[in-house]
Amino acid sequence: MTSITDDEKSAPNERPGKTDMVGKALSLLVMLGDAPGATTAADLSRRAELPFSTAYRLLQSLQRAGFVDFEPEGKKYSLGLRVFQLGLYVSNSLGFAGTANPVLARLTEKTQEASILGVPDEDRFLTVAKVDGPKAFRVTSDPGYRGYLHCSAIGKALVAFAAPEERERLLETLELLPVAPRSITDRDEFRAEIERVRGQGYAVMDEENEVGMRAVAVPVLADSGSGEPRAIAAIACSAPTVRMTVDELVDQLPALREAAEELAARLPRH
Repeated sequence: MTSITDDEKSAPNERPGKTDMVGKALSLLVMLGDAPGATTAADLSRRAELPFSTAYRLLQSLQRAGFVDFEPEGKKYSLGLRVFQLGLYVSNSLGFAGTANPVLARLTEKTQEASILGVPDEDRFLTVAKVDGPKAFRVTSDPGYRGYLHCSAIGKALVAFAAPEERERLLETLELLPVAPRSITDRDEFRAEIERVRGQGYAVMDEENEVGMRAVAVPVLADSGSGEPRAIAAIACSAPTVRMTVDELVDQLPALREAAEELAARLPRH
């Protein structure tokens, strides 16, 4: 007969806010992932609304386990190798990396520019695979990068072809941050942009997420069972503005759509 441990007996009476140290540690990891580079314990404790001593103690534990790296010179923390390893495990278990990378490689061979695959991740998108172009420029949206939906080509495609109720939620509540000077920050303008994306079947980012960069993206669609396909991912071609105009990026749509159709047939549905 299975016995009940003392921890299991006491668990229902414990207050989650006092005892959920795992959740607090995970929230710090998410914030480190969102941060542009390394950040301090003081900044993390403020953003997580945790006492400095608690944040510091959790960061020390995460550092010992390899989930966090520490830079003594600047007293700053960043994500450790262990997080990257786990991300690869998840990506491989879902079939994204092994399935998507050959498709992205063929797309990059045709476009000679970077190919990126992103999936919905709450109010962001998550880059799950990327192949850089052969030219001397490297796109920074590496696997594990969490990008904004309102100012990226992948994000707009995911919003435009999300399930109707999810699309409406994002249109109403998504925070429209001024990530770059050309980012959409007006709610009506964002709604009009998403309608335009739905009508033309693709999304464009023209220096809205990063000055000097452009991208075009198409959704990877799957049957939702409701008669209207939904985006399970989006695939983008990204290039510097000095190398491709918007029209030249749009010229890559046939190759993008071919890759999206192949991925739609091969990626797992969730």
